[in-house]
Amino acid sequence: MASWVEEHYRLNPSAPADLPDAERFCAELTRAHYENFTVVSWFLPGHLRQHFANVYAYCRICDDLTDEVADHDTALALLERWRGWLRDCYAGHAVHPVFVALAETIRQFQIPIDPFGHLLDAFVQDQQVNRYQTFEELLGYCRHSADPVGRLVLYLGGYRDEERQQLSDHTCTALQLANFWQDVRRDHDERDRVYLPLEDLERFGVSVEQIAARRYTPAYRELLRFEVERTRELFRAGLPLVGRLDGHVQRDVMLFTAGGWSILDLIEQRAYDTVTGRPALSKAAKLALMLRVMVGARMPWQ
Repeated sequence: MASWVEEHYRLNPSAPADLPDAERFCAELTRAHYENFTVVSWFLPGHLRQHFANVYAYCRICDDLTDEVADHDTALALLERWRGWLRDCYAGHAVHPVFVALAETIRQFQIPIDPFGHLLDAFVQDQQVNRYQTFEELLGYCRHSADPVGRLVLYLGGYRDEERQQLSDHTCTALQLANFWQDVRRDHDERDRVYLPLEDLERFGVSVEQIAARRYTPAYRELLRFEVERTRELFRAGLPLVGRLDGHVQRDVMLFTAGGWSILDLIEQRAYDTVTGRPALSKAAKLALMLRVMVGARMPWQ
């Protein structure tokens, strides 16, 4: 599997890529995964689409180096190779196509290295940690796995102030948590990861073995109800960000927030059962949310 990933993502470049080829590589990678992570949305103006694709390609490959490489040591080695190329990129010596394209984005928008590095830290953590004792520990993980993405979006939109970044952090952490609650069964079955804090499992009388057995109980329902409600509070804490943004960035943030909030609604509609099935937005529901954002209709949280 590692050799496939290395070939597919050109992880053994013999020479630096030229910029047009590097940009094509990032754009094609983004289009290939468009259904799963709508970064280059309809709302983006043309001059920003390539830059969003460059950032997305970086995040996508980080993610696949974590989840598509079965051997932990190999995955960690590939992630460290990727980190080395990130440092080289900031030193002006980009070689891999993603970093050749990303270098231009970094230059134009004056993006610091920290959000890219923090994302890598989270992917390394995924190779080393698969359980979280407390909610605070989980939030610490989200600060690296989710919050940098929102900050990168703000940089690309021309926003650099700390106030907006902190509001974005609330929204991005809530999005990450909504995804965790949606994917409880899949994370356990496919990756042996449990993001529900162990202290909460104990508090509500739920065990990891129960999740493994896909056994839905009233105790599990109350556990997920608790997690969903505090995730909604994080979404609410981040909502003022929408009023502090303009144009395409505002609409994208509204769309992402509406999508995450709607996932929580779906979980609630299933009586919080995410162990026997996985609630997911249909294509029609996603389109409906997009249209609501476009015409300024009421959002799910209103």
